[in-house]
Amino acid sequence: MEDRIITYGGQAVIEGVMMRGQKAFAIAMRAPDGKIVLHTEKLSEIYRSKIAKIPFLRGVILLWDALGLGMRALTIAANMQTGEDEKLEGPALYVTLGTSLAIGIGLFFLLPALVGGWLERLLTPAASASSFGLWAGNLLEGLLRLGLLVGYIWAIGFMPDVKRLFGYHGAEHKTINAFEAGAELTPESVAKFSLQHPRCGTAFLLTLVLFSILAFALIGPLPILWRLVSRVLLIPVLAGVSLEYIRWTANHLGNPIVHLLIKPNLALQSLTTREPDMPMLEVAIESFKTMRQAEQELAL
Repeated sequence: MEDRIITYGGQAVIEGVMMRGQKAFAIAMRAPDGKIVLHTEKLSEIYRSKIAKIPFLRGVILLWDALGLGMRALTIAANMQTGEDEKLEGPALYVTLGTSLAIGIGLFFLLPALVGGWLERLLTPAASASSFGLWAGNLLEGLLRLGLLVGYIWAIGFMPDVKRLFGYHGAEHKTINAFEAGAELTPESVAKFSLQHPRCGTAFLLTLVLFSILAFALIGPLPILWRLVSRVLLIPVLAGVSLEYIRWTANHLGNPIVHLLIKPNLALQSLTTREPDMPMLEVAIESFKTMRQAEQELAL
């Protein structure tokens, strides 16, 4: 673990970017005094284990670990701003993560399932297994889930703090795009690149929702209890499939069909990214450079 400080003129609140490599991650944070504070850590061995090479299974395990990593990064940033040395890790970290996941599952999976089940019972006559209502409920459920996801992202985008967060998200994308294009990593150079990136987490969320619409429609009608249980139990399966799909599309971007398939994912990123200012780009670049340096040192 390592911490460094770089002095810049900056914002009056803490803001930052996390960049994850294959062996290490780095966080660059804009401290209240305008300095950029850099923090690096070695990644868990799970990222280089045999499990990380097993298709579909790796998606579920790595996703869970990545969520924990995100919580860890938020804790580090919060501790730096408050000056406290408390750490959210171990049981406390996983309780917090589990609570967040439970709220997300309830809002984006169980609530639409309940509404869809209600419509299914409303439109389906007794013992009419072929009724349109059996499938209308699943269709409404999927559309409601998609609408909740897009509507939630759109709504929080009006919050000033979230706008800043989306600006840093855009700075992250521009930095990675610039690096992959072999461009010089300076704010002026990086600013010219696209806000969109095909391996963005936003793409994963939309893919997960779209696959859930297809999967739950194929399952067909179920009693309400089994309907809810099936939505929860299939989340890991859908997560694994979604991650493999994202990896496959990212590896075949030159294919015109793939380019067409990823357009919805790229379009959704217009809601989760904003044009960053130069201080934001400085933070993202420092985070990326620090991560790359840590990767090179661990490779020796």
